[in-house]
Amino acid sequence: MATLFPSEKILFSKEDADLLYYPAFFSPEKAQMLFEKLYAEIPWQQDTLTVYGKTHLQPRLTALFGNEGKPYAYSNIVMQPHPWNTLLMYLKHEVEEVCEENFTTVLLNLYRHGNDSNGWHADDEKELGTNPTIASLSFGAARFFHLQHITKKEEKLKILLESGSLLIMKGPTQHYWKHQVPKTSKLVGPRINLTFRVLK
Repeated sequence: MATLFPSEKILFSKEDADLLYYPAFFSPEKAQMLFEKLYAEIPWQQDTLTVYGKTHLQPRLTALFGNEGKPYAYSNIVMQPHPWNTLLMYLKHEVEEVCEENFTTVLLNLYRHGNDSNGWHADDEKELGTNPTIASLSFGAARFFHLQHITKKEEKLKILLESGSLLIMKGPTQHYWKHQVPKTSKLVGPRINLTFRVLK
């Protein structure tokens, strides 16, 4: 079990959202070591997106690992998973102890600099089922994570996801809230994000 210091902090718990944030799920030294291994060892790829008939490179690098060769589709991209490796299995087990879930898949994102981003979306794909638990580990540079209610647009939340942190989104969150990692004009280094999920 990863050392938690300080203790967990409940960010948001209400009828249509349930978020739990561990600001230091891994120590700074352990987080840096994990970042370096992930950066060097993951087979990163850059897919293309077609929006309004125009094709663009996705503004970040990604990789997918999972069970039984199950693909994962989002934003008209279909990703084929790599088999779990030793490092990702270790991280999966650490997260599962807290979430009490058996995750089947992890989607990794590499934000190389401040121009890399992830636009507004919800993790509400059909294969994730009802009320999915999404567990998000962050390593490397800290980046802001924005949430906004889908219908009550005045309801917003902004979290600085620090290296070694774990954010858990569960319950009905994905049905009522969307989220993004916006671009930033500040000079920031690379960040790696792992989002664990269960494909039905």
